[in-house]
Amino acid sequence: MPLLVALSQRPAPLRAFLLGLTTGLVYFVGTIYWTSTVVAEYGQLATPVAIIAMLLLAAYLALYPAFTALITSRLIARAGLAGFFVAPAAWVATEFLRGYVFGGFPWVPLGNSQVTVLPVAQLASVTGVYGLSALVAVVNAGIAYAMLTSGRRRATAIAATAVLLLAIGGWGTWRIADGSLTREGTPIRVGLVQGNIEQTLKWRPDQARPIFTTYIAMTRDVVRRGAQFIIWPESATPFTFESDPVGEREMRALAREVNVPILFGSDQDAPNRLVPRGEDPRLHYNAAFQLGSDGSTLAVYRKIHLVPFGEFVPLADWLTFFPPLVQTLAGFAPFTPGDSIVMLPVGRHKASTAICYEVVYPSLVRDAVLGGSQLLTTITNDAWYGHSSAPFQHFAMASMRAIEHGRYMARAANTGISGVVDPYGRVVAQSAIFEQVGLVEEARFLTSRTIYTATGDLVAYLSMAIIVLSFIFVRSVRL
Repeated sequence: MPLLVALSQRPAPLRAFLLGLTTGLVYFVGTIYWTSTVVAEYGQLATPVAIIAMLLLAAYLALYPAFTALITSRLIARAGLAGFFVAPAAWVATEFLRGYVFGGFPWVPLGNSQVTVLPVAQLASVTGVYGLSALVAVVNAGIAYAMLTSGRRRATAIAATAVLLLAIGGWGTWRIADGSLTREGTPIRVGLVQGNIEQTLKWRPDQARPIFTTYIAMTRDVVRRGAQFIIWPESATPFTFESDPVGEREMRALAREVNVPILFGSDQDAPNRLVPRGEDPRLHYNAAFQLGSDGSTLAVYRKIHLVPFGEFVPLADWLTFFPPLVQTLAGFAPFTPGDSIVMLPVGRHKASTAICYEVVYPSLVRDAVLGGSQLLTTITNDAWYGHSSAPFQHFAMASMRAIEHGRYMARAANTGISGVVDPYGRVVAQSAIFEQVGLVEEARFLTSRTIYTATGDLVAYLSMAIIVLSFIFVRSVRL
């Protein structure tokens, strides 16, 4: 709202852009501040350099609100305060593009601010999170418009905003109260194993056996408490599954012993027959393995959206003239992205998983549901983030995927937050961060689809169309 009020003064294009950039910097420095700690602690960068890296990332992300402000200011220049009502379309369009440009970074979209306001958040089942972003922007535009006008126009803006919120909130309240999705489908008790392994200990050879025995003991415990499907976090095994004969044998034996399917994260090495002689003949994947109750491998999902500068180096092909720089930025051999969604068979049903920050990509989870997923899962290792707000942001974005698709979401995280979210976004159970705990909670395999599942990010495409049409049909002035 303050940004819109500032834009109402019809600043020059450069000033409008800088106002949006400032808004974006406040937005993103306040939400991704924790990246500086991560790269300082685990990337061995000096603290000042790590802070600069965080500010550069925030500055890049702030470009999207900056373009929103530029677009809005030009339409205000053409149409007066009526241009406010194109601002939501500009915000949604640029926010949507932020999830795709250069691989995308759709962290904390504006609409995700409503994930705990459950009556309002139900709109995501119709429009997705970008529809919620549009709603937040519309409400702010309505308030800003009312502040700057008077008489009938002010009353109309206030009344229209109030009616919109009441209508959406009332429908959302009814949807939650109906709760039919919590009675449909086939129930299953999910066991979430949160091993709480410190990141500094995770890959120490002398800790491999204690880590593995911890997960084995916790798995036996959740099975005794009735778990029918076990989920371990991302990279849970202290060895590379399929490349460690002893570890692989023990893992398969565990699945046979408890007689329950197990989903777990582990790196995977695969042969690469296309590399020139003398180069690494393997491809490295961040993978999720699904073992059946007989110990056999039922499915392997390879992570599609890798973490920039953590799992791969953007534009690495352009930096081949200086290999040490690439290795310093990556910190280890880069991973290879997977190329397809994989269904995970759980008895007669199908589940899917997203590894780590993949769950923040709405389109990826939608593809899984369209592919037949009846239960959403996500596995992650948020130990990197420490006691910052990042684990809570991450959990909140995973919860939004449950609302969008009317599916249960089961989340296993190494150090938390692990939990189960129902199809309305209600948290059935969740762990605290940095505690060792095994959760056993009921979820359901569901087959019905929401409007959002069927239509996808239609709101984002309509927003882009509104912007184009506004510039075509709104009277022109000198820019």
